[in-house]
Amino acid sequence: MTDLFPGFREDRITVSHSLADNMTLKCRIGGNGPPLLLLHGYPQTGAMWHKIAGPLARNFTVICPDLRGYGASDTPETDADHLPYSKRAVAADMVALMAQLGHDQFQVAGHDRGGRVTHRLCLDHPDAVIRAAVLDIIPTRTLFKTATQAVAQAYYHWYFLAQPAPYPETLIGADPIYYFRHKAGGLSQSGLSFFDPTAQAEYEAAFSNPAVIHASCEDYRAGAGIDLIHDEADLDQKITCPLLVLWGAKAPMHTHYDVLETWRDRAVVPEGHAIESGHFLAEENPTDTLAAFEKFFKC
Repeated sequence: MTDLFPGFREDRITVSHSLADNMTLKCRIGGNGPPLLLLHGYPQTGAMWHKIAGPLARNFTVICPDLRGYGASDTPETDADHLPYSKRAVAADMVALMAQLGHDQFQVAGHDRGGRVTHRLCLDHPDAVIRAAVLDIIPTRTLFKTATQAVAQAYYHWYFLAQPAPYPETLIGADPIYYFRHKAGGLSQSGLSFFDPTAQAEYEAAFSNPAVIHASCEDYRAGAGIDLIHDEADLDQKITCPLLVLWGAKAPMHTHYDVLETWRDRAVVPEGHAIESGHFLAEENPTDTLAAFEKFFKC
């Protein structure tokens, strides 16, 4: 298999904070310059950034972790409120991780679920985040409040994965590779042809782990519960740092929403545009995604 991140080192870093003790996260780290944290989405790992991480590493120190519950990172026990998988807990992981690497302030981009962690990072830790980008998402609360039948059909997994355990875990676990390929392929008009075989093998290996299947469901249970409680409590708070919003021109989100407009109520300085892509911007159209990052992030 090819090395997806030539010149990067892989590490397992253990962090602790008020919401977690001894959380071990797999990270890929490379480059020189200001720190840039890249957060993946569902159902992937930090490998999703492999097509743009190398070029970014020419000007930035690039950090690509597997979020808790995903890839090769820890899958902690949950609780009745799903707090261990809340975006607040995952955001705290990221702040602790970056501090341990010597970065009290950093720039961050998040795709899909990683974008929702990025949103929470900006709200809970505004002094840490200098600039932020969210890829192919609208705010969680907005989607739940405005979902039409068409939106619910396009994003059925939001409702399926949030069902009580072990219902979705049992169905996914019967054939996790089939589920992964069906779910990922349905978010792009190009199927799975744009996935690098090594990257896809990493996603599928991780997603075949029952602990990761359960943890990813917990992510969505938190999204439909405790995350909304946190978001409701912060309705008077906006993202104050510059925010880049990118989305796929061929992705379902673009079909159903004015994506940039949904962020105007949640951010003071949002800007952005569509990328000629499906949902997986950094892998389907790395050239334009990289260009947008290089224009927005400051080195």
